[in-house]
Amino acid sequence: MSPLVALGLALGAVLLGLVVYDLLQKKHSILRNFPVLGHFRYWLEAIGPELRQYIVTGNDEERPFNRDQRRWVYASAKRQNNYFGFGTDNDLEIRPNYLIVKHSAFPLPTAHEGEPGYDPRHPLACAKVLGAARGRAKAFRPASVVNISGMSFGALSGRAIEALNRGAKQAGCLHNTGEGGVSPYHRHGGDLVWQIGTGYFGCRADDGGFSIERFRRTIGENPAIRALEIKLSQGAKPGLGGVLPGKKVSAEIAGIRGVPQGKDCISPPGHSAFGSVDEMLDFVETLADATGLPVGIKSAIGDLGFWRDLAARMAASGRGVDFITVDGAEGGTGAAPLTFTDHVALPFKIAFSKVYTIFVEHDLHHRVVFIGSGRLGFPEEALLAFALGCDLINLGRESMMAVGCIQAKRCHTDRCPTGVATHNPWLTHGLVVEDKAPRLANYMATLRKELVLLSHACGVVHPALVTLDHFDILDDRFGARSGTETFGYRPGWGLPGEADLERLQADGSVC
Repeated sequence: MSPLVALGLALGAVLLGLVVYDLLQKKHSILRNFPVLGHFRYWLEAIGPELRQYIVTGNDEERPFNRDQRRWVYASAKRQNNYFGFGTDNDLEIRPNYLIVKHSAFPLPTAHEGEPGYDPRHPLACAKVLGAARGRAKAFRPASVVNISGMSFGALSGRAIEALNRGAKQAGCLHNTGEGGVSPYHRHGGDLVWQIGTGYFGCRADDGGFSIERFRRTIGENPAIRALEIKLSQGAKPGLGGVLPGKKVSAEIAGIRGVPQGKDCISPPGHSAFGSVDEMLDFVETLADATGLPVGIKSAIGDLGFWRDLAARMAASGRGVDFITVDGAEGGTGAAPLTFTDHVALPFKIAFSKVYTIFVEHDLHHRVVFIGSGRLGFPEEALLAFALGCDLINLGRESMMAVGCIQAKRCHTDRCPTGVATHNPWLTHGLVVEDKAPRLANYMATLRKELVLLSHACGVVHPALVTLDHFDILDDRFGARSGTETFGYRPGWGLPGEADLERLQADGSVC
């Protein structure tokens, strides 16, 4: 028998076996009705996102990040040409809520390469000193207004975390650990914000609660920790605890988190260390007293009663948070049930403006550092966040893209093709830390540069001085409203206080 005949018989036997299996199985009606051919339906469904991403969709159609946005991030991270030619392909006249930055007739000059004052890192420091308002012993002024949002080792691979941390050191920005604790991959020179979630990883008692002894031990072992963030909720799954699938819980991750290997690691939806605003403020002061570090909270925004209560208690007592991270519902580094992703919590612009207004009404807005997160990694969105009152912004998925993420949307399956969100050794070996870390730094520097360019176009030296009056928001009826009118702000809201303005006027770090 010739090899070709043998091969043909073997293939025929395989196909016959597949036909018999398809006809006898009872789970899939398509396969019972269309044996063999029905498998192509599932295959095409599986690669549907890739087909749409590269073949079907236009430059401005995909979500959460369209092709133009991804191209801008990738080009910025690689220090390639991130300009776009032949004008905008957005139809400005039919897109409601479209942002327009109103430039000044007298823009400010910006130093370019080869000119005095030019710095390729484009430093852009925060207007406020984090922790100074409450007298924290280790208060500091963040060197970058753009920082890395909370993404845990576990959700991301060790190589991805290391690339982010090394990149953070090069960029001079802060790296939030995410709720998974401080891992060895976070210890490569980048300054850290240790996020403490409901699972208390890194400060977890044997019963799953908070342990002050283990908390102090982690602080002592990690001098790079500059601030502490208590995570109440996040935009990807507000009202739910974190979930790390068992297939991602390796022996290393289990050891860092203090949980069983190979089993789903599920954080409770709420904290066991406190159950009210008063108790939360006591917990904040306990952490601050034990470390001298600034302490803040992170939350998606739902019930505003909590925020009114928090502002009232802070105004009436000596206790308070040093910073508030508002996470928009469009944030999404974590996997979640579809209804929570789509319908729980407010989107960033609405959420932040409501919380900020409450703190303005209690005259607390200058005593708190406000941080925004939720798809803010693009110059116009970031600038609007500063106009709304943000002092810093945190970037999650944009940082992932800077180190290689292609928006494959396989984060929760442990099959991320770029090695960013998987622990599969074959997939992670493709992520070269030495190559990706500088790309993260390049992206951060480019975003800061364009924030300066936009600020100067508006006639001010720093994005903290941009107000909502610098924006118009278009509707689909040939109309436009000012940002101030749209969000109900009053003159002066969103601007730094007197001490912060003096700091900016004397600041030589803005290039």
